[in-house]
Amino acid sequence: MSKDYYAILSVSQQATRQQIKQRFLELARSRHPDLYDGEEKLKAESEFQDITEAFNVLSNPTRRRQHDAELSSPTPVNMAADPKTTVRTFMSRAVRAYREGRYREAAEDFERATAVDPENSQAWYHLALACGREQRLRSKAMSAIAKACELDKMNASYLKLAGRLFAEGGMPLRAEKYYRRALKWAKDDVELHDALASLKSR
Repeated sequence: MSKDYYAILSVSQQATRQQIKQRFLELARSRHPDLYDGEEKLKAESEFQDITEAFNVLSNPTRRRQHDAELSSPTPVNMAADPKTTVRTFMSRAVRAYREGRYREAAEDFERATAVDPENSQAWYHLALACGREQRLRSKAMSAIAKACELDKMNASYLKLAGRLFAEGGMPLRAEKYYRRALKWAKDDVELHDALASLKSR
């Protein structure tokens, strides 16, 4: 089996049967093929099949236990799938969840993407964005953005977000370092100049 049915439904592995059912119904309503036309309809049909398959497995105690065993197998089952395709799946699902304000779910899928491709700076950046929306995930947001900046040292957007997250996390010296690095690549960014000035006035 090459699919993570928890990821497809965007639920945790500890989700109750009722939570799984509720999530399935939400996704089934929003992704029903009858709501779409053309290429979007084909995409919705494929996603609808996936979420139905995921629900059928996770709502059956025996099949769920087997799926859990496969997920924890020493040989990662997901490696059978093309890693790039897997990352794209996690990223697109996470972006959709983020846009709908489901930041914790978005963070889980962005984190899955980083697990499959640890060198994907974009996945780390988006993980930081999603975690930054949840107070309890703020430290994870800072770790994620630091990783994104390490992988892509010249990306002003990444550096700018790092500055903001570290400033909000009470680490002004690190925030200033990231802001100054961002200015090397975005000298005319007014927000960056304002953020630095705000740090100095504290």
